[in-house]
Amino acid sequence: MSTTTVEPTEASGGAVEHRTVTVVSRKGPVVLGVVTVLFALLLTVRPREGDARFRLASSGDLVSLPSLAVPGTATGWVCVAVMALLSLLAAWRVMRRHKVPVWVSALFAAVFLVGFLAWAAAGSPSDIPAVRLIGGAVLLAVPIVFGALGGVIGERAGVVNIAIEGQLLAGAFCAAVAASVTNSPWVGLLAAVLAGVLVAAVLGVFTITYRVNQVIVGVVLNVLVIGVTSFLYSQVLVPNPQLNSTTRFSNIAIPGLSHIPVIGPSLFNQTVVVYLMYLVVPGVWFALYRTRWGLRLRAVGEHPKAADTVGIKVERTRYRALLVAGAIAGVGGAFYTVVSVSAFGKEMTAGAGFIALAAVIFGKWDPVRAALAALLFGFASNLEGALSIVGAPVPSQFMLMLPYVVTLLAVAGLVGRSRGPAASGEAYVKE
Repeated sequence: MSTTTVEPTEASGGAVEHRTVTVVSRKGPVVLGVVTVLFALLLTVRPREGDARFRLASSGDLVSLPSLAVPGTATGWVCVAVMALLSLLAAWRVMRRHKVPVWVSALFAAVFLVGFLAWAAAGSPSDIPAVRLIGGAVLLAVPIVFGALGGVIGERAGVVNIAIEGQLLAGAFCAAVAASVTNSPWVGLLAAVLAGVLVAAVLGVFTITYRVNQVIVGVVLNVLVIGVTSFLYSQVLVPNPQLNSTTRFSNIAIPGLSHIPVIGPSLFNQTVVVYLMYLVVPGVWFALYRTRWGLRLRAVGEHPKAADTVGIKVERTRYRALLVAGAIAGVGGAFYTVVSVSAFGKEMTAGAGFIALAAVIFGKWDPVRAALAALLFGFASNLEGALSIVGAPVPSQFMLMLPYVVTLLAVAGLVGRSRGPAASGEAYVKE
């Protein structure tokens, strides 16, 4: 919602001083206000009678919470009032040239979601399963999170990783074959990592060494991987089903944490790959912002010539970043065949790599924000099923549009400035 710049000013005696100027955007409060007005219009035009019930418990909870029943339309209006107050708070802070806190936007989104679900489920005989809603969102977001982290690392180093889709698909295929042959999901996971690294290495050879346009190479690699995996699926896996029948990872419940009401079964009764995601997201953040490797990587992505001047090997740094990014994306591909289902399917990633790219932009090239953006995609996809269960009057397909609309708004600058690394997409030529 705000940007900070440093402007030189001439002081007395001819000296030059620098003062910090904070430029605050009014777009954020405008967006919050528009969403509030639209939700109020929805409640006015289409009021719904009856209560909405939220099921907060699941089998195995240490403390079994009763289902929560609230009046649908009345709850919606209460949420509208809270949303209006948050919009006014954001506008007041912008008028005083202060940054709007992140918690304001997060709380606004949570309140809107509760109000919308209460309105949609009003009068329905079915409950809204909160545990399934959260747990399903996490599962659907896993490959997107790993792909987005790979995209963040690549672009921070100055290479646009359009080939995330190919890395996910190659990882899914190799994981399926390796896990089927060895009857071990761990071997499948390792094979997926190597597949992601291989695709990233090919991307690096053409974009870093031969300086081919990064976007074109990425698109070609995606098409190549889709073609190769589709051919091998038809010619090898279909005639030999024993090569496409994996043993999946089992869920591991973390003692104590898995019994926490609502979030316990959703977050802490998952597979190894999901727990790995919990570790990789903060790990990537720490590596980028708290280590020498991350400092050099970001320097190469912002100003490669200056980085080269101080002795940083630009091409080597970019190669290493791409290989790490490919390995992480490969783990996301393994999720499809050693966690989600037990067999590889033709083009089973269904464009998740491109959704991961959108999460990178929405997250402003930050690993934590990109992961949260990926969770938004997963939540919106899972929300479709929840709305169909309660018989919501809004076609569930419209909910699938939500993350894409939000991403377009982010790219357009309506939720703050979004600027990638300065040298992203540019080949470096040492003079």
